[in-house]
Amino acid sequence: MTAQADYAALVQRGLSLDLTRGKPSPRQLDLSDDLLRLPSSYRAADGTDGRNYGNLQGLAELRELFAPLVQVPAGQLVVGGNSSLAMMHDTIVHALLDPVPGAARRWVEEPEITFLCPVPGYDRHFTITERFGVTMVPVPMTADGPDMDVVERLVAADPKVKGMWCVPKYSNPSGVTYSDETVRRLAAMPAAAPDFRIFWDNAYAVHHLTDTPDELTDLLALAAEHGNADRVFVYASTSKVTLAGSGVSFFGSSPANVAWFLRNTAKQSIGPDKINQLRHVEFLRDPAGVAAHMRRHAELIGPKFEMVDKVLTERLGDLATWTSPRGGYFISLEVPHAAEVVARAKAAGIALTPAGATHPYGKDPDDRTIRIAPTYPELDELEQAIEGLAICVRLVAEERG
Repeated sequence: MTAQADYAALVQRGLSLDLTRGKPSPRQLDLSDDLLRLPSSYRAADGTDGRNYGNLQGLAELRELFAPLVQVPAGQLVVGGNSSLAMMHDTIVHALLDPVPGAARRWVEEPEITFLCPVPGYDRHFTITERFGVTMVPVPMTADGPDMDVVERLVAADPKVKGMWCVPKYSNPSGVTYSDETVRRLAAMPAAAPDFRIFWDNAYAVHHLTDTPDELTDLLALAAEHGNADRVFVYASTSKVTLAGSGVSFFGSSPANVAWFLRNTAKQSIGPDKINQLRHVEFLRDPAGVAAHMRRHAELIGPKFEMVDKVLTERLGDLATWTSPRGGYFISLEVPHAAEVVARAKAAGIALTPAGATHPYGKDPDDRTIRIAPTYPELDELEQAIEGLAICVRLVAEERG
């Protein structure tokens, strides 16, 4: 059959499939059902009554549990609510309204603020900076992370460059883990702006799909060694570890940055949800407990990633390229005329993240990147969706000649 005939048959099936967001599946959420029966006590290890106000930084036992996993000393870690994205948003708001350590003035007083944005990247990062009128400059991703020749040149030359988005491990959506050399250069590079900050969103720190996980160099420690202790803001969460809507998030940085962050956070909160923090400590126990729990996640989603790779290999051959990540939540598919492929898929009942979402302002100048989120659908539905997507790629390729 021709691609046109295959596509006509696909439309006739009346599918309704969604690959738009990287959500845990219900079976993944079931792994954490015991959280709903915890904690067994409302008292923290130091006697803190978790039912009451206070302890803005978060319970010590939870910070100690996650400190080695997110590469931040426990004393420099802050525990937040269920969304690390909210902490990133608030960090920028704080920087706009209160000078970060080393800054001459508030960011809101700057004529222009620029952030570097490795692409393809995480659309919700770009949404935050676009909301606040921050100029976003794309930086190409390589197999080792962002193109550091470009990053170093821009950061050293322009004091308007105040920030940089990074998903350093199993990047969204490419799955790349930054190399040791890339991390070293980020830590050591000169910056024209003394208040330049790297927003280090280590969202997939423990989200491995293999028995030989990628290793990520500790940027926070390395930056301190190079005299740039205040350069790094670290973020992480349990959104894809336990319950996506009821997890905990983390902010980590230098002592000066943490004091600045807590001073500003104190103006909006009298303390976090410590009952939820207690249940996470009791449920996960220690880093080994987290690792065991994440292996159960991998058993559920690993076959989905393998199936996507198999179908794309069989159906597309050299019509496209795609990533085979060793962890994380996404696959990046590179095809000509991506926006047209996404539109064809939508018309056939297959919802994908809009083409261009992986770039600032929703504009992919090459119109090539499609982000695939394979985790939520059941395996049979996912297979239908990827088979249909492959038909759409072939159709557009055939029509475009």
